[in-house]
Amino acid sequence: MTSTTATTLPSPVPEIPGQTVRRTGSRLLWALLGAGLILDSMFISWLGSRAGDSGLTAWAADEGKLAALCAGLGILLLLWRIFEIIGREARTGHTRMNELVILAVLASVARANFTPDGAIALQTAGGIAFFMLLSLIIESQSAVGARASLEALARLTPGKARRLLPSGEEEQVEPASLQPGDRLRILPGENVFGDGKIVRGNTALQEANITGESLPVDKGPGDTVFAGTVNLSGLIEVTVDRAGRDTTIGKVRELIEQAERSRLPFTRLIDRYIHYYTPVVLILAGLVWLATTDLNRVAAVLVAACPIALILATPSAMIAALSAAARLGVLVKNVNDIEAMARIDAVVMDKTGTVTTGELGVVRLSPIADVTPAELVRLAASAEQRSNHPVAVAIRQLAIKVRVVLSEPEELHEEPGRGLRAVVDGHAVFVGNLAWMEENGLGEQVFHAEGGEDTQGVSLLYIMCDGRPYGWIALEDQVREGAREALDELKALNIRHLALITGDREEVAARVAHELGLENWRSHCIPAQKVEYVNETKRRGYRTAFIGDGVNDGPALAASNIGIAMGAAGSDVAVESATIALLNNRLNRLPFLMRLARRSRLIIIGNVIIGGIFIFGGIALSAAGILSPFMAAIIQVVSTLAVVLNSARLVREGEDLG
Repeated sequence: MTSTTATTLPSPVPEIPGQTVRRTGSRLLWALLGAGLILDSMFISWLGSRAGDSGLTAWAADEGKLAALCAGLGILLLLWRIFEIIGREARTGHTRMNELVILAVLASVARANFTPDGAIALQTAGGIAFFMLLSLIIESQSAVGARASLEALARLTPGKARRLLPSGEEEQVEPASLQPGDRLRILPGENVFGDGKIVRGNTALQEANITGESLPVDKGPGDTVFAGTVNLSGLIEVTVDRAGRDTTIGKVRELIEQAERSRLPFTRLIDRYIHYYTPVVLILAGLVWLATTDLNRVAAVLVAACPIALILATPSAMIAALSAAARLGVLVKNVNDIEAMARIDAVVMDKTGTVTTGELGVVRLSPIADVTPAELVRLAASAEQRSNHPVAVAIRQLAIKVRVVLSEPEELHEEPGRGLRAVVDGHAVFVGNLAWMEENGLGEQVFHAEGGEDTQGVSLLYIMCDGRPYGWIALEDQVREGAREALDELKALNIRHLALITGDREEVAARVAHELGLENWRSHCIPAQKVEYVNETKRRGYRTAFIGDGVNDGPALAASNIGIAMGAAGSDVAVESATIALLNNRLNRLPFLMRLARRSRLIIIGNVIIGGIFIFGGIALSAAGILSPFMAAIIQVVSTLAVVLNSARLVREGEDLG
């Protein structure tokens, strides 16, 4: 039974790159041993020819048998490994038509019975077996470099966790034994073993493996941490919320495996007709034999027909694309989503938490008469010290930033939905919305009598002290850094329709849309209206992607052609409701994803063309007697390498992104 820790792959357990590397090393060793025996056979034949010239007739008579024996042993070693690869594929349900390799080698061996010099024919057969085995090894190894991110995930959270007992003592336990509610102590340099919240200590965490963020993130009490991240600086204590495969890293790895198991329509088309390919090739080889009675041509046709490069065309590119995306915190559930993303021409975005941070920030101060901005901030922040309201948090952050010294409120009463009343330094301070001010004797005209600034699209916090207006503070949801640049990139990528849709007020939606350079926007939208807008966009002929936070935007994410959840790290709803999940909130991942999808499609087309040219060209040249079996085997290696290297270019996509 497999363990349920975060370091265990979902059942059935697929092969991870480290295992593939070891198996590949073994295959290469046997391939070299077989090639060594073939070379020994060729050397013996050369010595025999020299011995014959020198009059050593006894040696010349025996060297043919010895050379044939060495070549035969070499062929057996090579065929054993070829059979091993084919048998492994058969057990996993993957048919690669590699039986043609066996037939090609056997046809070349058969030539030894029809030629005066059987040793040379066997040496040729051995060369074919070596190069075909090399092609098969390249095929099985092609994903290893591209799957570097998966191997990194498989190696996350090594070692033991420090679990705190109720007595305060510490015990080291296996991560598999952790349960929600456990309290962990994590020292600097150690890994985090479960998703949870910091209850003590401050530190910087390296979260690149989860979110794709390259810079460390500062965190303290109340902040969320993820399994698989690294504690860089301070000692922290964490209460575990989720452990094992339920953690974010467990779900990430499961999604990567799920995507790798999915298949594009082109691949499914190959699978559908794969059973017809081998009989057709055998019929073609039979026709060549009937027309020419030349086993050399038959063997060359069988070698050239092995579709290794064509089979690798799609999966090698998709695995490379998935790896590049995972490195930047972009999870794609199905490779078909990458193909679909390449055809997207409309993007609809939610506002709060997507293009904005979802956190209020102070954008304007408007003190009245002789009140200074610093005094306005001091009074408001002092009164709001004990409130957890987002407005209070924003005011306190501003006070800290400008280094205002706060006073402890002597009395405090908070009226939900309106504001609060406090006594600060002996003065009665009222802080809240306009309704709260009017309820306590002051109207809007008093606060806006001086200045008359435009306050459209912002939230206003009014401050009154001892019955006298002190002014107001304007707050707004902050547009994410780099949002405008990311949307400009999408426009440059020929996204024909960009729209902002939100449940917020009209003036707020208009302000954010203007700041982002968007002409299309809608406000006051409930979830059902967001779905209707997505459907309306699709009815107009657009292939539509919707970007939201994955919680209240779930219906719209599901209704779109591609649903993309922002900031999905730690959110089960976000990961499950969207087709693509961004584990961080970097909007520059959107144009990256679009470029990756389009480039992947071009590379797949290129791979198919490369594979098709080599296969059909090789068959034609072999049937015409121009291409020998040995050269056909070398061409197979060249075509396989060409496809793999072409696909590998995708692995480095997005390396310039932060």
